[in-house]
Amino acid sequence: MQEVEFLVVGCGPAGGTAAREAARSGVETLVLERDSVVGAKRVCAAGLRPGFCERFGVPRSIVHCDPPIIALHAPSGRRFEFELGPGHTTTREELDGTIAALARSEGAEIATGALFRSYRRDGSWTIVEFADARSGERRSIRARSVLLAQGSSARVDDGSPLAYAGWSAGLITCLQYRIYLQRPAQTIAYQTFEMHYYLGSGGRNVIAWMFPKRDHLAIGLGIMGKVSGPQLREELDRFVTTVELRLFPGIERTIRREGNLLYGGAPRPGLVDGEVALAGTAAGLVDATTGEGIYEAAMSGRLAAEAVAGQRRGLHRSAAAVYQRSLKRTFYGRLRHRHQLMTFLERRPARFDVLFERLAGSPRFASLLQRERSDYTLSEWGYLYAQAALFSMRALAA
Repeated sequence: MQEVEFLVVGCGPAGGTAAREAARSGVETLVLERDSVVGAKRVCAAGLRPGFCERFGVPRSIVHCDPPIIALHAPSGRRFEFELGPGHTTTREELDGTIAALARSEGAEIATGALFRSYRRDGSWTIVEFADARSGERRSIRARSVLLAQGSSARVDDGSPLAYAGWSAGLITCLQYRIYLQRPAQTIAYQTFEMHYYLGSGGRNVIAWMFPKRDHLAIGLGIMGKVSGPQLREELDRFVTTVELRLFPGIERTIRREGNLLYGGAPRPGLVDGEVALAGTAAGLVDATTGEGIYEAAMSGRLAAEAVAGQRRGLHRSAAAVYQRSLKRTFYGRLRHRHQLMTFLERRPARFDVLFERLAGSPRFASLLQRERSDYTLSEWGYLYAQAALFSMRALAA
C-alpha cells in the first residue's frame, strides 16, 4: 500500500494552499482531486479580499477587476455603498488552478480523477480509500495526516466525530449565470461588488450577487434549503432582469449556467477525528452574511500545513489537535457571530437597513468588520462594542 506523510482531499483554496505550504516545508504531500481539471467545476463568485494575492503568494495576473466599492441592497429596495479597499475578482478555474500549479512546483503530487470514498484508523495512521476514475479501480493510501477539503460536498458519516447535525440546515441551493456581453456594461458595473438581500417567491430569503469579471459578469443567487431547478432559474431570471435594466440594458449576450450547493450555516463544532481534519467550506468556514469563504479556506490550509510541518519537526504529537485549536481561535468567534447576525436580520428584514446605514455611514466600522478579531486593539474593541450596542437598539426597534 502506498504511504504518504500528508494526504489532502480536494484541491480548492484550502487543499491547494495546504499542499503547497506543506510541501515547501519538506512534507511529502499528495492531493486527491475528483475533477480531471482543477477548479473546472467550481461555482463561485470568486471575490477576493484586498491583499489576498500578496498574503498567499498568488500572482496578480489571476485578478480580473479591482472593484473599490461594495453596494448592499436591502429588502426595502434601498442601496447603500461603502469603500472596500479595493477587493479583487477572478474565477475559481484560475485561482484553484494557479494554486495547484504552485503546489506542484513545491513538490506536492496532485492526482486528478480521484474520488474520495472513505477513511479508517490504522493505529496512528489513517487509511484512505478512493476510486481512480481513469482506471475504474478502488485504491487505498496510508497517511500520517489527512486533510479533508472537498467543500460543501464533504462526506461525513453520521457516527463520526466530524458529524454535525446542523449541517444540512446550513446548505444553500445556488445558481449562477456567467453573462458574456457583446459590448461593455455601464462603467459602474466594473467598480462594484453588489450584494442583494430580499424575499423571493414564496417569502424565502434570497442572497444574490453581481461581481464583475474580465470578460463577463457573474450574477447569481442562493436560497437556503433545497430548491428545484425550475424554481431557481425562475428566481434568478427575475433578478437578472433587474440588474440588466441598470447595468446593461439591451446589450446582446450569451449565458453559461452553473449550479450547486454551498454552505451558509455555523462552523462545524468538531473538526478532527484522530489525525483527520476538515478545512475550508467542509469545516463550515463561511461568512453567513456575505457567503465569503475563499480567504478562510486558504488560511485554514495554511494553518493545517503549519501544524503538519510542526509535527514533522517534533514540536507536537498531534498535528490535527494543534490545527483545530489554531483554526477555532482564528475564525470561530467571528463566523459564529456572523451566523447569529444573519439569523437576527432575516427575522425582520427592516433590520438590514439599520445595519447597512451604520456600515455606509461609518467607514471605520465597515473596515474593522473586514478584519479578524485577533487583530483588534483594546480601543478598537471598545469602538466595536459601542457600534454594536447602537445597532442592536435601533434594530430591535425596527
